[in-house]
Amino acid sequence: MCGRFAQYREAYEYLDKLGIQLPLLSGLDPEPINRYNVPPQSKVQLLHQDEDGLRMEPVTWGYAPFWAQGKRPSAINARVETAATSKFFRDVWKTGRAIVPADGWYEWKKHEVNPKLKQPYLIQLKTGEPCFFAAIGQFQRHGMLEPKDDDGFVIITSSSDAGMLDIHDRRPLVLSPECAARWMEPELPPDEAEEIAIKHGLSVDEFDWYPVSAAVGNVRNEGDHLIKRISDPVL
Repeated sequence: MCGRFAQYREAYEYLDKLGIQLPLLSGLDPEPINRYNVPPQSKVQLLHQDEDGLRMEPVTWGYAPFWAQGKRPSAINARVETAATSKFFRDVWKTGRAIVPADGWYEWKKHEVNPKLKQPYLIQLKTGEPCFFAAIGQFQRHGMLEPKDDDGFVIITSSSDAGMLDIHDRRPLVLSPECAARWMEPELPPDEAEEIAIKHGLSVDEFDWYPVSAAVGNVRNEGDHLIKRISDPVL
């Protein structure tokens, strides 16, 4: 799963890697985002494409369709194996594909005997390049409507496969810049989006992970010290 991630670069650094030749309609903040401990239910810079250009705007991490609101907590993740066809997500799969530009995510490795003993790890691309998480949700479109109270998004997850299973069995679906750009195209047919999600996520071999401070477990903690490797992990 993905329950915490980092998003700290300047917006243009993410956009430059995507290489999309469209105007950024929402404007561009020149300051680094500087978030090293992004929790669910907070506002996150989400990137999506309208017919007339790109938008990068804050949207709540957490979503539920109108008929499910109040019945259970908002979802923060959607399984790639079922998201396109499930009643919960199939509408936003068609109309609300987006990308979360990120710099890695955190997972907690649990002790086999004592589950209360956990060690957080930061998972990043070996290249040091940004990660592009596939996402779906409901959010402001075309710059014509005010955001709604129930706007939000989920991060799509895939199997961790061999190699990362010792940390967690699910991970964000990370796309290459080329696939991320295609994923956001409004005219992309839903079945082609499903093919991208199922067949073209980056493999486990492209990631590296290392232990970080337990301080990341507290959502009130923030700062670049949270992504520093520690030399004395508990696990």
